Amino acid sequence: MLSADARRYVELRRGLGHRLAQTELHLRAFARFAEDAGDSHVLAARALEWAGNGSTPLVRGTRLRNVAQFAAFLRAEDPVHELPPVGLFPTVARRQAPYIYSPGEVVRLLEAAGRIHNTYRLRRETYATIFGLVACTGMRISEALGLAVEDVEPDGGALVIRAGKFGKARRVPLHPTAVEALRRYVDARRMLGTFDQHLFLSANGRRISRSMVNYTFRTIVRLAGIETGRARPCRIHDLRHTFATRSLEVCAVDRGSVAEHFVALSTYIGHADIKHTYWYFEATPELMTGMAQAAEALMARRSS
Repeated sequence: MLSADARRYVELRRGLGHRLAQTELHLRAFARFAEDAGDSHVLAARALEWAGNGSTPLVRGTRLRNVAQFAAFLRAEDPVHELPPVGLFPTVARRQAPYIYSPGEVVRLLEAAGRIHNTYRLRRETYATIFGLVACTGMRISEALGLAVEDVEPDGGALVIRAGKFGKARRVPLHPTAVEALRRYVDARRMLGTFDQHLFLSANGRRISRSMVNYTFRTIVRLAGIETGRARPCRIHDLRHTFATRSLEVCAVDRGSVAEHFVALSTYIGHADIKHTYWYFEATPELMTGMAQAAEALMARRSS
């Protein structure tokens, strides 16, 4: 009964445009748990018991929130379903402070990519190009791995991200130096003679997996000597943070220019909501200091 209701609920919401991959897994697991206990309706105590088995407070909060929404849907049809109390567990993850790579560290990373063991043709060129694009465009690594050969515009001046986060597509113009590096890679890539149309390929001639790109990045980081003395591992995603932060650091200080820059940056890196771009202000102390100084200067001009 509850399993069928969960399927119906997920199908209905997907028809409205929601993906719900994690929600579906949670509700299927909860329905099995409740049915094994003999329940035919959502019980608040059972929902709390199941959610409380989550591995972390965040997982427990997400579980409870998903069941509560499901219960509210069912209660509109049958008041016997109980609404579990929400707010007992956190549902918002604390964002990890980014590591902002220096320009010299980015250069060392790309140079190290050119020194990794060439276990297959174009391995060095492939990873140097992937990490170079992430560093100079701020695209997500998933977006880079999802690129097809046809996503490089004919003149090489831009990339088309067709499968961005939340299904959003966007066009990403490239700096001339990136255009030239990408052109060299694409010319070499065409010589492979493979049927797979992904721009970046693994040893088996198919799309590179996320686990493999993470493994290779850790190898490159060690070769570049960047992790020495660091408290936590380097992440590919920090290249995206670095791009956004450096972009804001060179932003003009007047209010109109800052606003325009924010909107352009948010669009360029594919943020669904500009509030996610605002996070870079508080994530980097140097950026906060610069913006505070700009604000003080602006107020001083207005009062004079």
